[in-house]
Amino acid sequence: MARGDRREAIVRDDEDRKTFVRTLGEAAEQAGFRIHAWVLMTNHYHLLVETPEANLSMGMGWMQNAYTR
Repeated sequence: MARGDRREAIVRDDEDRKTFVRTLGEAAEQAGFRIHAWVLMTNHYHLLVETPEANLSMGMGWMQNAYTR
């Protein structure tokens, strides 16, 4: 789970939502994650992720950094 700073929005419109989903997919490809479920709300998201390579921190760090930029 990740939440916006002071519970502020992390997505503002459908373009942001598309960017989030695309970035999550790229992170999963790069890190070898298996995304079993996800939900994206205005100010936070939840993921159910399988990490065969035990690299959750690296993959999520990349995803959050890439999405923020």
